[in-house]
Amino acid sequence: MASVEVSLKEMLAGVEGALGAAVVDYTSGMALGTLGGNKDLDLTVAAAGNTDVVRAKVRTMEQVGLKGRIEDMLITLDSQYHLIRPVTGRSGNGLFLYLVLDKARSNLAMARHQLKRVEEAIEI
Repeated sequence: MASVEVSLKEMLAGVEGALGAAVVDYTSGMALGTLGGNKDLDLTVAAAGNTDVVRAKVRTMEQVGLKGRIEDMLITLDSQYHLIRPVTGRSGNGLFLYLVLDKARSNLAMARHQLKRVEEAIEI
């Protein structure tokens, strides 16, 4: 089992081109922890904003009667990927992992694989 701090380090270290990572509580919009980022990437603000994205998707799935769970969500920008992975399991209910990648330097498939590994190991 990994703490938030260890999970953030694994998210960044495990993926080439990773720019920043956060563990976010989407019930409150608060980041439980962030690592990385820069003056152009405020992870706390991005985490809060992406809370709305997760809530909207969950609400839409309920409204249209889609069963199952969200594995991950991808937002593709000109130069970045923003990857969101809800944490499943008893200890992670209401949380998501958020990873920002440099599009030119990252491997999206490897990033998704790494987030899955982190999600399975995180303990809050």
